[in-house]
Amino acid sequence: MEINIIKPENQAFGQFDDGKIKEQKPIGFSGEGSQINRLGPLFYWAWAKTEGEGSIGFHPHKGFEILTYNIKGRGRHEDTLGTISEIGSGGVQVMQTGSGVEHAETVLEPSEFFQIWFEPHLSQAIKRTPTYSQYVHEDFPVNLENGVTVKTILGEHSPINLVTDAKMYDVEIGNGAAYQYDLSPNRTLAGLAITGNGGVIDELAVSFGHKDFIMFQSEKVERFTIQAKGEKLRMLLVEIPTEVDYPLYRKPR
Repeated sequence: MEINIIKPENQAFGQFDDGKIKEQKPIGFSGEGSQINRLGPLFYWAWAKTEGEGSIGFHPHKGFEILTYNIKGRGRHEDTLGTISEIGSGGVQVMQTGSGVEHAETVLEPSEFFQIWFEPHLSQAIKRTPTYSQYVHEDFPVNLENGVTVKTILGEHSPINLVTDAKMYDVEIGNGAAYQYDLSPNRTLAGLAITGNGGVIDELAVSFGHKDFIMFQSEKVERFTIQAKGEKLRMLLVEIPTEVDYPLYRKPR
């Protein structure tokens, strides 16, 4: 098992609308300064926060599958498919951008959300008709056991079906509770500590803190345990293949 921790100072940061929307980017675009520019088909990961309203005007996307997960507040989405919709806390928006679509985003109140880009086989994706889908918190399976709450955003029983091979979980671990994860060979699990601090126990002894980005990789089946330390730990976890059998987009640096 290989574990890497990327501290906030080695992640990228950005902003929109004169700083009304601020972003921490565990995986940023090339040239933005983040230590990590991709993990397999996981192309981009931004954690955005606002203290009030803010907006990002119409801009284009093509090929990528883009998931927006709202964990606080309320936002509005508009696109050139004719969509006008609002998302609340716990909701998810998915754009499978296919042959191309433009959209605009407006934050309507103090909010916190993630935008994560997945890369399917682009030469095939750009031939597909773009789509937009939206889901509320109640659409997703939630399991509570032994002080750990797991919301499955991508994976078994989730209503979302991406072309890209990916799983995603919103995990809350109560203080002193532990969460076990089974990682298959040649898979990568990436996690961002949204609140609290934690550590990996068992034969490994690794600690991480709030805002840290953690990556787990293994060439064999691995079971490991994440434990909260001192307070409730909340993490957004994404599992993807370490490598894929199709060419990935490479932008010259």
